[in-house]
Amino acid sequence: MFEGLTFKNPELFHILWVLIPMVVWYIFRQKKNTASIQVSSTASVIKAPKTIRHYLRHLVFVCLLIAISFFVVVLARPQSSRNWEKSETEGIDIVIALDISSSMLAQDFQPDRLEAAKNVAMEFISGREYDRMGLVVFAGEAFTQCPLTTDRAVLLNLFKDIESGMIEDGTAIGNGLATSVARLKDSEAISRVVILLTDGENNRGEVAPVTAAEIAKTFGIRVYTVGVGSIGTAPYPVQTQFGVQLRDMPVKIDEETLQEISSLTDGKYFRATSNTKLEEIYKEIDALEKSKIEVREFSRKSEEFMPFALLGALFLIVSLFLRLTIFRSIP
Repeated sequence: MFEGLTFKNPELFHILWVLIPMVVWYIFRQKKNTASIQVSSTASVIKAPKTIRHYLRHLVFVCLLIAISFFVVVLARPQSSRNWEKSETEGIDIVIALDISSSMLAQDFQPDRLEAAKNVAMEFISGREYDRMGLVVFAGEAFTQCPLTTDRAVLLNLFKDIESGMIEDGTAIGNGLATSVARLKDSEAISRVVILLTDGENNRGEVAPVTAAEIAKTFGIRVYTVGVGSIGTAPYPVQTQFGVQLRDMPVKIDEETLQEISSLTDGKYFRATSNTKLEEIYKEIDALEKSKIEVREFSRKSEEFMPFALLGALFLIVSLFLRLTIFRSIP
């Protein structure tokens, strides 16, 4: 019944030492209270039948001792570890590093690359409610839009506010990754991940992309890189004297560098050529990270004081009942 029983406060078992003086006192009192009477012969007394009260005369005191013992066990807080459960340990910190340069306005995705990337990322965030997540945006420079948090509402609202032109234009992939690593390096999560999404080549910033990847590797941070853009050319909005017009511009993604980043950090490189492909990539990343969560068996301790409390109360009631009925003293 009580397999794997442990006690939260085992030192309280020292209270049981009080039972020794109680027993000594009881024995002493029994001898002192023995009545004496002068008779000519004890033969008739010896032959007299003994009643049930004679055999059970110490039962009141024994029941009291047992009740006290059970109550001491209750104070020691018995706990059971027999119930083993399986649980997925949650502990993944994820930073999404999002390119918001002007090239992300290309419309080979619907409605454009940036909005498509935001929508898919927001869906990804909503599906990982137990992980801490953060957001870094980069173009010509990089900054943290949202530090690691479990507050999905705040993070999603900040995602909605992202737009191209918030910072100086350009593509500082190294700075974006380095800023993400800075947000994760002190994390104590069992897994730390950066999802870096860009549609261009590194042309700005003080930190080279591969250098940032080596720093990520040093801290055990895994980087998934995503190159966004169709093959060949893509319609890009250009400001002309007749207003904004779409012009086909060549898609230039430094896939070699993105692959090297993911390879160095034990991550993976993906190429997204459409909204559907981008959704599939995030689903794959979601599955990959879930597969890396350890499934552990653990025992959940449960309080087991109730049976001892009930037994203690039962013996106390029996002791009082016997004292007030069968062994009631004559006034």
